[in-house]
Amino acid sequence: MLPEHHAILNLLEGGFSNLKILVVGDLMLDRYIFGEVDRVSPEAPVPILRHARRYARAGGAANVAMNLAGLGCQAYLAGFWGSDADQVELAQILEAAQVDTLGVVSTPLPTICKTRIVGRNQQLLRLDIESRDPHPQLDIDRLQQRAVELVAKVHAVVLSDYAKGALTQPLCEAVIRAARASGIPVLADPKTPDFSKYTGATTVCPNLHELAAATGMPAHATAEILASAPRLLAEHDFDFLTVTMSDKGITVLNAEGSFHSPARAREVFDVSGAGDTVIATLAASLAAGLTVNAAVELANLAAGIVVGKVGTVPIASYELVAQLTPSSGVSSGAKILDLERLTNRIAEWRAAGETIVFTNGCFDLLHVGHITLLEDCHRFGSKLVLGLNADSSVCRLKGPTRPIVGEKERARVMAALASVDAVVLFAEDTPLELIRVLRPDVLVKGGDYTVESVVGHEDVLAHGGRVQIVPTVEGFSTTNIVRKLTVAHAEELVR
Repeated sequence: MLPEHHAILNLLEGGFSNLKILVVGDLMLDRYIFGEVDRVSPEAPVPILRHARRYARAGGAANVAMNLAGLGCQAYLAGFWGSDADQVELAQILEAAQVDTLGVVSTPLPTICKTRIVGRNQQLLRLDIESRDPHPQLDIDRLQQRAVELVAKVHAVVLSDYAKGALTQPLCEAVIRAARASGIPVLADPKTPDFSKYTGATTVCPNLHELAAATGMPAHATAEILASAPRLLAEHDFDFLTVTMSDKGITVLNAEGSFHSPARAREVFDVSGAGDTVIATLAASLAAGLTVNAAVELANLAAGIVVGKVGTVPIASYELVAQLTPSSGVSSGAKILDLERLTNRIAEWRAAGETIVFTNGCFDLLHVGHITLLEDCHRFGSKLVLGLNADSSVCRLKGPTRPIVGEKERARVMAALASVDAVVLFAEDTPLELIRVLRPDVLVKGGDYTVESVVGHEDVLAHGGRVQIVPTVEGFSTTNIVRKLTVAHAEELVR
């Protein structure tokens, strides 16, 4: 389980939406062309790709902004793009994700575009469209002015450097100075061995090869490279270094020592954009007040998700929620949700392809019949939501002596079960309104019912769900337990 697990879930389920984060750097359009290769050209010894599909994604600093938007943040973007078809396509992608591009400056140079031609998941060729000419000084000045102005509106800044000319030393210095004056973190993704232009940043996030270049050491000398961190920290006034180490995970280095987050075991398809995901998740986490260690653990988890996809694909909050909420890995308190948080979590589960099962009951004294019912429920889907009658509801249904166990304690007991993924209390006599809001894929009822007699069956069937009836375990009920205890107590008094 991640540190600050409950706080992280709160952020993923709405807390990040309160954050505004600025990304300044080199914007790109990543285009992918896929097809099949089954022969070589008779004109030249090159493979012939038979086109199957194509798509485009935001790349470079624009991909960092897309990751922030995927986490739920309001992302502001500042950089350069041209006035061409690639700019139009990139702008449409960013607009669809609600990324604010008012900080982007149009220049006479073309929009940077990288086209990857892929046959059977093997990249055959990459075509880069970009100019090596410097941006006009007027545009450079305009970008710096816009970036500095945006710093006052945000909670964190990311400098996404792909060495394409957007992040000049004066711009970096001005942005870092403004951010530090506002007391907000600045994170830099370097693409140069000279870290001096990032001096004063909260953290710099190089990969191991980039850190090796910055220290002048051979890339294979990992221990020596990491040992050089104190010198870089002191020289450039960084709070800490965040080093991505490919399949080894992420290491944080500061004046007190180091913290290592090992890579999450996962099949790797494409590492494109993983660094963008890491720095975006770190920025959002630090801006939200998470500790550095918790932020790095979450960033590592996010990177593990995106490398399992083909191409530059940003992280989405629902993917992290799905990873963080397996029944066996969540504390009972984190499973007890109010209706608003539950609807958000169900939306995230659904986006991740989960099947939502719902059942309900009083569950006053937990017994084997309850356990069997819940285990049967979980077999009908991947996420089980339990609607639990509140004390007032139990009292109306069962009589003035019930419940024996209060609603808060019952909720904690039920949430502690591995088969239960979420618990929500309801005060009504039936869960009908709850079912209508949650729209479960499967509605389960235990006992001697027919589908037509189950409360909410019409609503579930109407939206394409199904209703399941499971038999109860004979001889087990809270009423029987109470009766036995009463008889035993009476016999004890007689003695």
